[in-house]
Amino acid sequence: MDTLTENLELFTTGFKNTGILFIVSAFFALILGTVVAAMRVSPVPAMRGAGTLYVNTVRNMPLTVILAFFALGYPKLGLVPVNFITAAIIGLSLYTATYVAEAIRSGINTVPVGQAEAARAIGLPFMQSLTLVILPQAFRSVIPPLFNVFIALLKNTTVAAGFSVLEAGAIRANLSERGFPALTGLLWVALIFVILVIGVLSPLQRYFENKWRVAR
Repeated sequence: MDTLTENLELFTTGFKNTGILFIVSAFFALILGTVVAAMRVSPVPAMRGAGTLYVNTVRNMPLTVILAFFALGYPKLGLVPVNFITAAIIGLSLYTATYVAEAIRSGINTVPVGQAEAARAIGLPFMQSLTLVILPQAFRSVIPPLFNVFIALLKNTTVAAGFSVLEAGAIRANLSERGFPALTGLLWVALIFVILVIGVLSPLQRYFENKWRVAR
């Protein structure tokens, strides 16, 4: 307990930044992933090609490489400067959006074809058919895989520790500098992550599953 109580401000700051990275990245990844999923099922070949290229390129790159680009390579381009937390959010959002897009696309494929045909029959164009008819049904069927993606995102935030972001992944190194046992610190970090997943994300997943199952 001494490792935790005597370094409470370090754990608080680390997991506060982890929460910021997770919430903001999840928000942008969900928006971008939905757009990319729509592009991948678009009747326009150019949009389908762009969506496929983005997913296949970014998803097959290591997250460390993406974060390294935004932390080390981006500043050399002479564009608008960003701090390390913003760079980490951009990298995590772009990376996670590819998995969100594939999860949503799989949900779109579960919607009966007759739904889209009925939407077209009443004169709805593609975008209205997608947003008003198909996506609402698709989201209801992909809650479990979407939350699996967000759980992976929560754990992926620790990669940002390698790029000067003081979050949960950086707690061990800071404890070592203070003379505290690193293994004990890692065990506390692991326990808190387990609590966040089991105590926060899993109940949230069950809530949305139960809510939308009734609505359906």
